Amino acid sequence: MAGERIPLRQMKTMRETLRERHLLTNFSEEHPYNLSQKAANDQNIIYHHPLRSYKDFSYIGNINIGTPPQEFQVLFDTGSSSLWVPSIYCQSSSCYKHNSFVPCNSSTFKATNKIFNTNYTATSIKGYLVYDTVRIGNLVSVAQPFGLSLKEFGFDDVPFDGILGLGYPRRTITGANPIFDNLWKQGVISEPVFAFYLSSQKENGSVVMFGGVNLSQVGSWHINIDSISMNGTVVACKRGCQALLDTGTAFLRGPRGSVSKIQKLIHARPIDREHVVSCQAIGTLPPAVFTINGIDYPVPAQAYIQSLSGYCFSNFLVRPQRVNESETWILGEVFLRLYFSVFDRGNNRIGLAPAV
Repeated sequence: MAGERIPLRQMKTMRETLRERHLLTNFSEEHPYNLSQKAANDQNIIYHHPLRSYKDFSYIGNINIGTPPQEFQVLFDTGSSSLWVPSIYCQSSSCYKHNSFVPCNSSTFKATNKIFNTNYTATSIKGYLVYDTVRIGNLVSVAQPFGLSLKEFGFDDVPFDGILGLGYPRRTITGANPIFDNLWKQGVISEPVFAFYLSSQKENGSVVMFGGVNLSQVGSWHINIDSISMNGTVVACKRGCQALLDTGTAFLRGPRGSVSKIQKLIHARPIDREHVVSCQAIGTLPPAVFTINGIDYPVPAQAYIQSLSGYCFSNFLVRPQRVNESETWILGEVFLRLYFSVFDRGNNRIGLAPAV
């Protein structure tokens, strides 16, 4: 199979829901993938506008696991590598709110005794490694290793069942080979490439494609940034920095000092854990220009400011920096919806082009 093009659609964000209910400040703002067959019917991948509470979720779609297939909605995340969904044996409250995998209902299921644990900034899971057939639309990975959660913390209010990571293998929490790697090795996709295009349309038009800007770190989707400027003046990344292109993040996250400087430049006022901007000023604010490999990638104010319920919020957020860590940004959906992005594992590079 040469490749697979899967449509996405947009849904309401958790950020909007929490703000409408005045609950946003109660949530954490940080977070700290043999043979091939054709599925009977293509599965439409759903684009869900990002969550704010744990990891600013972006791309959510349907996959099927087992024989006969059991359907799950998963987060497509370039910031991690593992595939996991809830187990029917999970006793956590979040598992009762989401679809759970029933091993005895699948004739192709194989269990192991390998346990895994993972902690995100505000969430955690414990589970065990298993094998079964996994389908993403027409793409089929036979005997795919993945995780079944037995305990979950912090996933009660998320609009997905599990996570499908598209990062490099070394980032896998289960220690198993990621699904993208298996699809490539099994010849299900012709090239080790996948791409995201997030349409500016409200509902439809977005796609995720499987199956060719070089990376600054082989092993993760980091790139080098020359500088970040506004009004012709460098405001961040003055000596160059790195950025992670992360489909599991909605916003533009950077070091506290740099983000604070940008908030002042756009006259954003702190209210609770948000930064509010005058809605009337959006048309007068300059774009934030990310210069990458000598090419400017502007992010206009209409993108880095979100209007909701009569208020306008800055989409620049602080990401915690480790001691002695070099300046690093995370470019999420705010950036990715402006640029068609190609993730090329075969050549360890990322391609960017304006989304039209």
